[in-house]
Amino acid sequence: MAGLAGCLTTSSSEGDADATGSGGGDAETYEVGYRDFQTNIEATAFPDMLYFYCVQSGWMNWPSLMQSFEDSYGVAVHDDDRSSGEALQHMRSHSNNVTHSGYNGGYTYGIVARNEGFTQAYKPQGWDKVPDSLKTDDGHVTATRRVTTAVTYRKDIYEERGLDEPTTWEDLLQPELMQDLALQTPQAAVGLAAALSINNARGGSMNDLQPVIDYYERIQEGGAEFTDNFLAQFSRGEYATFIRYDYSGLDLKYNNDEVAEENVGVALLGGENGNKGALNMPYGYALLEGAPNPAAGKLFMDYVLSLEGQQQFLDAYVRPIRSSELELPEEFIDPAEYDRTEFQVDYGQLVDQQEDIIQEITRGANI
Repeated sequence: MAGLAGCLTTSSSEGDADATGSGGGDAETYEVGYRDFQTNIEATAFPDMLYFYCVQSGWMNWPSLMQSFEDSYGVAVHDDDRSSGEALQHMRSHSNNVTHSGYNGGYTYGIVARNEGFTQAYKPQGWDKVPDSLKTDDGHVTATRRVTTAVTYRKDIYEERGLDEPTTWEDLLQPELMQDLALQTPQAAVGLAAALSINNARGGSMNDLQPVIDYYERIQEGGAEFTDNFLAQFSRGEYATFIRYDYSGLDLKYNNDEVAEENVGVALLGGENGNKGALNMPYGYALLEGAPNPAAGKLFMDYVLSLEGQQQFLDAYVRPIRSSELELPEEFIDPAEYDRTEFQVDYGQLVDQQEDIIQEITRGANI
């Protein structure tokens, strides 16, 4: 066993999850949880496979986290390939037959799941290290990392076409860029973040979505496509630009051998009028009500929030929620660009309006 599992079962201190960890030892008993949620769990209760929504390969370095968790505790984590919205729909359709022990994905989708009664309270070790604004007081939903909307582009193709690096969303409206631009629909958390980024940059608000609707109509006329699968096509040069998160582009740039590092650019965009256009979106998790494997689910949640787990987000350029305790790679985008473009929203308001926002954009832009 490695990392946390190397610690013996001991009484946990509140402020230093990594010094005490989840614990482990010959009796295969592990101590998990924070304060009132602190408890001992037995390895005999672990399943061979843990089902946790949206923990999947190709996304935020989950393969490394899944593998290291399995190496440490002998519990494999199912590769759950779906979006946050799809996970929420699955919860609703299986409310009488809960199949997954936890939800992982967009933070606001987690809040919606809590509000609909699909989650239960659990505060993992390290919960006290998470900013108050990014966790619920009742312990139902906790953010584990946060990312920012960004544009990734093929620098070599841009050079061939004589195009400059984009700095505003207006720049993407050039015919030479719209023709092979890829992005995701608002049903996915990453797609919703992109829509709100564009909307804010062009003067909209959560109560005025017409700017992004107009924008989406225009880029579709120019050839842009809404699709979930475009990384392979980007590597082959079939898409020259895609909209996702900062980490997506940086991970592809530095951790992928299919495209030369110097041929990948990652940019944060603002509005041509100085408005900010790069939404900072938190992601997190929750233990589900009626979870079939709550003990393994708690252990996994503790592991993800430990510094060992958090470091693995950073290895893929995902800013972990405990990033202040870790050293950020030099390859990150210039902090001045984050200052120029990054913004946050009232996440409570977003939760309340999320479904209406998605539907209005989807219908309005005929996506």
